[in-house]
Amino acid sequence: MNQSRSETTRQKILQAALDCFSRHGYDATGVAEICQAANISKGAFYHHFPSKQAIFVDLLESWLATLDLAFNQALNSGKPVPETLTEMAQVAPSVYQVAGGWLPMFLEFWAQSMRDPLIGAKVIAPYRRYQRMFADLLERGVAEGSLETIDTNMAARGLVGLAVGMLLQGLLDPQSADWGNELQQSIYIYLEGIRRRKT
Repeated sequence: MNQSRSETTRQKILQAALDCFSRHGYDATGVAEICQAANISKGAFYHHFPSKQAIFVDLLESWLATLDLAFNQALNSGKPVPETLTEMAQVAPSVYQVAGGWLPMFLEFWAQSMRDPLIGAKVIAPYRRYQRMFADLLERGVAEGSLETIDTNMAARGLVGLAVGMLLQGLLDPQSADWGNELQQSIYIYLEGIRRRKT
């Protein structure tokens, strides 16, 4: 199997798994269902993934890679912290739009994280990483004088909680709001609360 064909097959498996997990849940989806949806053999599946658990983790990590790219572009801009946070907020609608098809998967990730220690470790790691990233960024803002003196760890947990809460609301009530825009505006409000006022 040449490399291009192999990658095409891998992507078919990932898309089929995403569709199956989103529609039927992790527990009700087996390798056979994924293979049927992708129109491949079990041998082809196991050539690319050692288990259903592995493909589940791969899906989580691929979505997080999209999020990391957006965050890193803002973090590396060299701008003062309020402007960096504003740039991060400006990508919220597009990140949320990408996440839209994944929202049922988030519930699956959260549910499986309580049952499977490996998935639990994979799910909690990015939350901790983002909390640390935001805490470091907020500490920089306090040091440069653009933000009020705050408990940066608590403020970082608040930012992550705000984003996760908006994702959950979007999953439970998708038609009631433009949740990407709601998240963006909520981050602006949050930022105004911690921005240092000029005297």
